[in-house]
Parts: sequence; C-alpha cells; structure tokens
Amino acid sequence: MQSVAFFNNKGGVGKTTLLCNVAAYIALYHNKKVCVVDADPQCNATQYFFDDDMVDYLYSDEAAFTIFNVLEPLALGEGYSDLISVQKADRFGVDVLPGDPRLALTEDLLARDWGDAKGGDIRGIRTSLVFSQLLEQLQEYDYVLFDVSPSLGALNRSIMLSSDYFISPVSLDIFSLKAFENIASWIETWWREWERGLDNVRRKEIIPDLNYSKPEFIGYVTQSYLAKRDSQGQRRAVQAYESIRTQIDGIIEDHGLAKSLLGLNYEIGTVPNLFSLVPMSQSNHSPIFGLTAADGVVGAHFSKVKDSLEIFKSVSTEFLTRTQP
Repeated sequence: MQSVAFFNNKGGVGKTTLLCNVAAYIALYHNKKVCVVDADPQCNATQYFFDDDMVDYLYSDEAAFTIFNVLEPLALGEGYSDLISVQKADRFGVDVLPGDPRLALTEDLLARDWGDAKGGDIRGIRTSLVFSQLLEQLQEYDYVLFDVSPSLGALNRSIMLSSDYFISPVSLDIFSLKAFENIASWIETWWREWERGLDNVRRKEIIPDLNYSKPEFIGYVTQSYLAKRDSQGQRRAVQAYESIRTQIDGIIEDHGLAKSLLGLNYEIGTVPNLFSLVPMSQSNHSPIFGLTAADGVVGAHFSKVKDSLEIFKSVSTEFLTRTQP
C-alpha cells in the first residue's frame, strides 16, 4: 500500500479536484483499490464524492463514521481507534473515509503532544503517529490518498509524517513560489524535531511499531492555466505562466525537494482550465471525465469531457510510475 498526501501551502489551487479525479482514474482505468481520506476540515472532497442526503447523514447521525472518530479516542485518552468504516463513492470507484469539520478541534491536541514528542515522551509520539495507525488498518488498499488543508500546522504534520509521498497541485502565480519555500523549510524542521524526540526515548522498545518517514516529494501538477497548442498540437502554457513554472523548478532544487526526482521532470503534468466542467462534475458527484448527457453535458462539452480523459490519463499514469514501490 502506498500513501500519498496532496498538499500545498497555498489554497485555491484545485487540490481536491485533482485528487478526486486522479483517484477515480487509477481506480476505474488501472483497477487499483483506492481509499481517499478527507483530512481537510473543510470537507470539500466529501462533498464532491457524495450527494446531500449522504452528507446530511454523515453530520447528523451519531452512527456515522468520519475521520473525527479516528482521532476522538486519543483526545479522550483511550488510545487508537480499533474501528474504521468507509463509504463507497460509486461513480469514482473509490472508498472514502469522510471528512469532518470537527477535525479542526484536534489541532491543539496534536500540537501539544508534538511538543511532548520532541522531548521523547512516548504518549506524544503515539499521538503523532495516529495516521500511521490508520494506515495499518487500510492495508487492503493499493493507494491511500490524503486530501489535506493548506496549513503548516500540527494536523498536516502528522499526516505528512505518515505518508510515503506528497504531490503538490500548483497554480502558476508568484504565491506558489513562496509556498514551496515554506513547505521545504517546514518539513526539514519537524523532521529534525522528530528524530531528536526518538533519540530522547529512553526505552526504545516501547516506541510504537508503526511506519513513519519524511515523505518523498514526487512532483507538482500545474492547474487552471490558459493554454494554447504548439505546432505539434501539444498544450503549452502561455509565456507569462511558463516563466513562473521555471522559477518553481529552481526553488525545488534550491530547497532540496528534488532529491528523490533525479532524472525526472518536477512537473508531473498539467490540467488546463476546464471551466464549467468542474462545477458540473461537483454537482453531479462524478469524475470530470465520467460526465454524461444525463449530467447536463451538451454540444461542445462532449469534446471537452473527452479531452479531460486524456488529461487525467497523462497525470495519473505518471503518478503511478512515481509511486511504484
């Protein structure tokens, strides 16, 4: 099982749309067994996957299971949850651990226990590995994909600690440059703190036998740019965007994120602006490339849906190549 966080320190970059469509493509076209963990308190992925009736059930019925139920036992001092329940997103072909707005309430717990973990406190280490424990319970899947917020906070730190890889959706603007600087510095800082905490544990045998790592950066996906086709018919970003993309590559190199990408392009692929297809897919709870006439696709939309299939095929195929064990 491979775990991948879709993460950027900048909001509004199409992170959830990318994740949900890549998840659907590798499930439907590559027969991968995929679980999406909605770990963003805004719960955008959950709302993308499920209709209003399911969303109402998830947040009004006490029997419903969300990601908050994974962390709540820790907050109550009861240890790790021994129960995991997922929902099937039929049109996407994936299982989903639904998000929960209450997840934001766990930031203080994770931040406090991280402070203890740095000093070698075993409770703090156990709390910080809560998502590693979750992944142990999801071993039946080929891929577990985490949708996370743009925060550089305690919640995302624990998720990244437990992830094998991370991928960054980006918009081609000046703010993406700073985001990569922030990410690189943040990861290096907390990883040093983590290693120091483990060194400070007096009885090493009581450290939980769970997987953790400094996640490998596997590249970025540029999104929502306006494209034109070159003489070979390939989509190319207009020059203003291309200059930003070049600077992103330089920052990735300068800040050490490229260590695991030797010989590879840092850009995994591109998703140009798909305009009305995105809200149409969201309102119909369908992958963009799975939209049909029954969803309101008419006229020129059909060719754009066909184009989107090729776009996500390209991105997803490279994604699989870079995450093979």
